[in-house]
Amino acid sequence: MSTLWRVADVVSGVPETETSRTIGLRVDGLMGNLAGQHLDIRLTADDGYTAVRSYSVATASMDEIIEITVDELVNGEVSPYLVRDLTVGDQLEIRGPVGGWFVWRPTDTNPVQLIAGGSGVVPLMSMIRAHEASENPSPFRLLYTLKSPQAGFYREELLTLGQQSPKLTVDYVYTRSVPQGWPTAPKRLTAETLLANIQPPDATPDTFICGQTIFVETVAEWLVEAGYPAASIKTERFGGTGGTR
Repeated sequence: MSTLWRVADVVSGVPETETSRTIGLRVDGLMGNLAGQHLDIRLTADDGYTAVRSYSVATASMDEIIEITVDELVNGEVSPYLVRDLTVGDQLEIRGPVGGWFVWRPTDTNPVQLIAGGSGVVPLMSMIRAHEASENPSPFRLLYTLKSPQAGFYREELLTLGQQSPKLTVDYVYTRSVPQGWPTAPKRLTAETLLANIQPPDATPDTFICGQTIFVETVAEWLVEAGYPAASIKTERFGGTGGTR
């Protein structure tokens, strides 16, 4: 982990949805990242004004290439530029990877339950990729809550993994519209729906929750009320107090 600001070269930019983009960065001397870590990105205007925002890392590699997925906020200071204007060949100031608590390591042997709201899937995808690349056989299960199928990140990859991986189960809750042929109508996530689509308490999973603050706090409360130990629940949240991205 580095706490110094460094220069990263933009090597790729791939749309995930109409308002989001996965950006590949090459950082000289980078030795990879832990699954679940984030980067700080600093933009500096011509008049010297700076804005710093944190973005979760989507990859879990051991080389100089790292990816973030950025969802554009309409009134954001940084995300519109990263999604709409940044091009391959540009450079960014970055710090990190940062974080050592909301992470998964291949040496962790417990079952894992991942719960994502919207763009909160990014650090959890890093964990899924690290798990798939490892020899760790522990079961992973992802519950992904989305407004619509079109709002999902990593759609093809998650579809393939959900169908083919013996180590990963993927469940979805759609709140506004559902895919064609989906067996249920769109609905808000409830405690009952949550508990029906995750590993049970007696499986003693390590649980990672990421999404907007109200989503994370509500889900964590439901889990504790259902008997999941609070110490086994780790949360990462955005929105509400951290300013605009």
